[in-house]
Amino acid sequence: MTTDSAHSPKPGRLQPMPGSSADGQRPRVVIVGAGFAGLSVAKRLARAPVDITLIDRENHHLFQPLLYQVATAGLSPADIAWPIRSLVRDQRNTSVLLGAVTGVDCVQKRVIMAHHHIGYDVLVLATGATHGYFGNDSWAAHAPGLKTIDDATEIRRRLLLAFECAEMESDARERERLLTIVIVGGGPTGVELAGAVVELARKALAADFRSIDPQQTHVLLVEAGPRLLPGFPEPLSSHAERALRRVGVDVRLQKAVTHCSATGVTLGDESVSAGTVIWAAGIVASPAVNWLAVAGDRVGRVLVGPDLRPPGMDDVFVIGDTALVQDVAGKPLPGIAPVAKQQGAYVAEAIKAHLAGKTALPPFRYRDRGLLATVGRKTAVIAFGRLRLKGWFAWWIWGIAHVYFLISVRNRLIVVTQWLWSYVSYERGARLITGMRTKSRFFD
Repeated sequence: MTTDSAHSPKPGRLQPMPGSSADGQRPRVVIVGAGFAGLSVAKRLARAPVDITLIDRENHHLFQPLLYQVATAGLSPADIAWPIRSLVRDQRNTSVLLGAVTGVDCVQKRVIMAHHHIGYDVLVLATGATHGYFGNDSWAAHAPGLKTIDDATEIRRRLLLAFECAEMESDARERERLLTIVIVGGGPTGVELAGAVVELARKALAADFRSIDPQQTHVLLVEAGPRLLPGFPEPLSSHAERALRRVGVDVRLQKAVTHCSATGVTLGDESVSAGTVIWAAGIVASPAVNWLAVAGDRVGRVLVGPDLRPPGMDDVFVIGDTALVQDVAGKPLPGIAPVAKQQGAYVAEAIKAHLAGKTALPPFRYRDRGLLATVGRKTAVIAFGRLRLKGWFAWWIWGIAHVYFLISVRNRLIVVTQWLWSYVSYERGARLITGMRTKSRFFD
């Protein structure tokens, strides 16, 4: 069925007259995706004379930079996620819909869902990206990526189950396999996961088992390129590599995964048996390219202009990981939260300027907020303009920055408390194994 009244398709584009569309109704802004980019648009239009419909497949907004901490039992999911409805409940002009978008009808100007067609005057696509396996999608069953709460709890379940199964395993070679953890991808996610997994195994779990020694866990970080953290300056990449090797991570550079199965991975001619494989390499954007029938890059990001619109589409914006946006030097902007939030702010200002009948905004320019990555306990790397920081001081800055960008005071207090306790005691309190009856590959 289709919705009617406010959500039925109506003709006409957003008009420059404040508070009106072609049929006399308030302009309808539909935002698909409530991540950093989409939520930024919605929040900045809170007092604008528009009616906003915010659509997402999940009912929560997620602080993705700390998702790896959920995967390694450092934080609980509720510590880094908030219900979308609670974030916009004070915005009288905003409605929230839970569901998946399956297409966009650009002629009739409507967003297509399973049982609804949502009309728009302005459409903002901020649907993000998911894991990319370079054409080997069958690997996803054996090597989960890390983009959602479900991904994080699945990785946590696999990690903790591997130790539990190793405790009951009598065969030495099988125990060794179960205690081998392979992380594919040497970007920020892979580096942060590697450091956190080592701490989980060799500190938090060290005294909890009787038959195995978790300190013998083999953590292998595989990167196809010549160095870790390729988006960072080379000295910081080298520091990260040394820091990981120092805590016992087996770093393999210029090694591409050529096969992945339930028992491990293949690196060229080398077969590595592993109990857990985690995918942190490559992304694939949402189907927005197909929805709009426009040009995209090799991973499916929409090619947009400096105004964050696809060519020839005045009423559609594409932002965040869904879009390929280049800086003044022609280099693609990184898929990080500050980029997404600034793009969201730009789109909101562009909509408000159009409503007020003002001239178009200047082209979007990203104000560099730096790159940050933690490399395990007590060390991190930061690149901000010409400033380069590494080590203990950078780790504190990384922690303060991440706590600051958490949305609620409650979550800030919870995360700070958890981190302080973990720092003092090495304890990780979110060591819950869920999904045993429906998902376990160990006890089938």
